[in-house]
Amino acid sequence: MTVPILNASGCLDALVAPDVARSLDVFVTKTITPEPRRGNPPVRIAETDHGMLNSIGLQGPGIDTFVAEHLPRLAELGTTLWVSVGGFSAEDFRRCCDELEGDERVAAIELNLSCPNVEEAPETAAELVAAARATTSKTLYAKLSPAQWDVAAAARAVVDAGADGLSLVNTIRGLALDPATMTPRLGLQLGGYSGPALKPVALACVHACAAAVDVPIVGMGGVRSGLDALELVAAGASAVALGTVLFADPFAPARVRAELGAEVAARRHAIPSTALKTPLSR
Repeated sequence: MTVPILNASGCLDALVAPDVARSLDVFVTKTITPEPRRGNPPVRIAETDHGMLNSIGLQGPGIDTFVAEHLPRLAELGTTLWVSVGGFSAEDFRRCCDELEGDERVAAIELNLSCPNVEEAPETAAELVAAARATTSKTLYAKLSPAQWDVAAAARAVVDAGADGLSLVNTIRGLALDPATMTPRLGLQLGGYSGPALKPVALACVHACAAAVDVPIVGMGGVRSGLDALELVAAGASAVALGTVLFADPFAPARVRAELGAEVAARRHAIPSTALKTPLSR
């Protein structure tokens, strides 16, 4: 049994750490928006006892510069490439997907429908997926937020709208206070919470969505070990993404892959027969 290992979008700069990117089965870019963005004011990252808060705010060069300058360098890495796209309206998602349509360097597009650090688009997640689907034939993965009571209903809606797979889960909104001043440690006060404490939330979402839709799921949230990865597979994931762990351990992809193999061998009869029943790309 082979479980693809990806990075969570925004948790690895492949051009700064190309060897780490090459150790992944799939590299997922930071979320790209139609226009350049400076992102949120500092402070943007704060460590917590059991994870990390970030408030980057979709900083990036914009889709035109990304395609012209960044994409050629990423393609040279030789790793399967997914591009994460985002925005503030259905038109933003449509424009980004249109720019990537027909580009053979891009294996799939991940739609960031759930960034907690920016204002939300007025359209529903399903409407954003439909706008993307109307302009591209590429494999589309919808990245959903865990901050909703019925994530399975959201999964059904985005799959009905044209998503080929799901990325579960994005960060969840959190707050950290400075112990001396009792004021927020992030410049924007709130941020996206990730790390080990997110794993039970991710497991619940993957489990619910795997029961609701028949598409591949990339599970992510708190993965630090092969056992963490195996739990997501047992819950219904087809692949696993590493996020916060990459900030501390650049060798995590190879280590988690090896640990996962050992865990599978030790529990061979306990692995769900439905694991990896669907490929990551069409």
